[in-house]
Amino acid sequence: MKPLLLVILGGGIGSGLRYLVSQYLNPLISGFYLGTFLVNVVGCLLIGLLLGTTLRTGSTNPAQAALLATGFCGGFTTFSTFGLEQFLLLKQGSYLPFLAYSLGSIALGIGAVMLGFWLARFLA
Repeated sequence: MKPLLLVILGGGIGSGLRYLVSQYLNPLISGFYLGTFLVNVVGCLLIGLLLGTTLRTGSTNPAQAALLATGFCGGFTTFSTFGLEQFLLLKQGSYLPFLAYSLGSIALGIGAVMLGFWLARFLA
């Protein structure tokens, strides 16, 4: 139960911070989501630092990982997890799964948004 509460706490903080950054930075450049872009890049950097440090030092703290990696980075941006998983596939030499996951996530993600918009026309 404790790890779940830590994920919820970290996720709430990360989501709130993502909202604030996006609200402040997105309007600065017309037609470009600067806040979202920066949040995604910073989230990838943070999850890399957190998990890279954990691997380098050999110390595994499940509570810290739940709060910071899964919770905060997951709430701050789900792109951080995507970036980490892509890195792990490359590190393993799994190039075909890397390409399938990359292209599939982008294409199907955009397609799913389009489908959702299309389906919403019938629900309203």
